[in-house]
Order: sequence, then structure tokens, then C-alpha cells
Amino acid sequence: MPDRVVQDFPIFPLGLVALPREFVPLHIFEPRYRTMVAEALEQESEFGIVWSDEEGLRDVGCAVEVTRVLERMEDGRINIVTRGTRPFRVIETVEHLPYPAATIEWLEDVEEDVDDLAEEAAQSAYAELVEQATDKEPDEDELQAMTAYAMAATVDFGLEAKQNLLELRSENARMRLVARLFRAATKRLDFIERAQVRASSNGKVRFG
Repeated sequence: MPDRVVQDFPIFPLGLVALPREFVPLHIFEPRYRTMVAEALEQESEFGIVWSDEEGLRDVGCAVEVTRVLERMEDGRINIVTRGTRPFRVIETVEHLPYPAATIEWLEDVEEDVDDLAEEAAQSAYAELVEQATDKEPDEDELQAMTAYAMAATVDFGLEAKQNLLELRSENARMRLVARLFRAATKRLDFIERAQVRASSNGKVRFG
């Protein structure tokens, strides 16, 4: 579908992965990215965050919108908060703009029936993690309305896990993945808590 392809879409290669619904604070200091953000603010438009590391630029990124300008500095630097909106695939990078850009394609999920078991497992694992981390139970109605992205956006996963989640085009598959990630995070929290108890009793805990 032609409207799924966008020419000259601004992209921000970074050492992080953004997810839809996730709030991402950014400190903008390079002139080219200051130009990019200024245009996004003026036009109330999106730009893309794409994970870039020693392996290069990943194919799938997440568009973000600026939700808040925190601080503008006299030298032109700016602190902003962005929020992830929707995933896209980089078709081809372009070099003729004053900032990095690409031809991109918006990505859509496959059509499928809801896997109730996967959804329930993800919500249960998320609720357990939230309760262990905060000592508070999530609101049941809010939890029932949360997508896999919405739940994952509140948890700090590793970059590979977040990128894998971003690239999945099935909500059922995302639910199954976040359930595993939430359970792993809960186990890590439990280990840390037990280690802290041991540390307070004998003064030393060995890791690895």
C-alpha cells in the first residue's frame, strides 16, 4: 500500500531501542539532530529511533513524537521527552538532508485471533513483577487493557530482547515473549533480594 511507504523520514541512530508507548528522554546536542527535532516540533511530526551499534543500523525502528520539552539551553542544546508511536522498517537510507533520514515502511501486524492463554500468562507475569518491584498490585482494569508493548514499555529489558519484541508482527507472539521476559525479570529480582539478605547477614555475596 503506497501510504505505508514514507520518503525522507528523519531517523535518529542511537544505542537504544524504543518501543511503542514507551517514554524516552533525549538530550539533543549535535546540530543536525537539533535541526531534526526543531522541524519535528514545528510540524508536530514524528521521527524514528533506530538501534545502532558495532553491527550497524538495525532494519526495524520505532517512530516517536515529542511529548515535552524539558529544557532549552543557550548554546542550542535541548532536553526532551519522546513517546514511541509505531514500528517501521528502513528500506533505504538517504543522504541529501541535513540530518539522517530514510525511506521507510510502516509495519502492520498479521491478522489473528486473540490467544487468551498467551494474554493471561503475560498479564499474570507482569502483575507478579510489578508487585515484587513496587509492593503494589496493578489496577485490574488497566492491566486487562494493556498490550504487550504497553506492559514492556514500563520494564527495562536488554536491547536484544527489546529489538526482538519490536520486530515481531504478531501480538500473540509478543505476549508470549513478554511473559518469558517478565518471569525472568522476577527471578532476577528474587535473586537480588535473597542476595541482599545474605549480604546483611554475612557481609559478602559472590556473583558468578
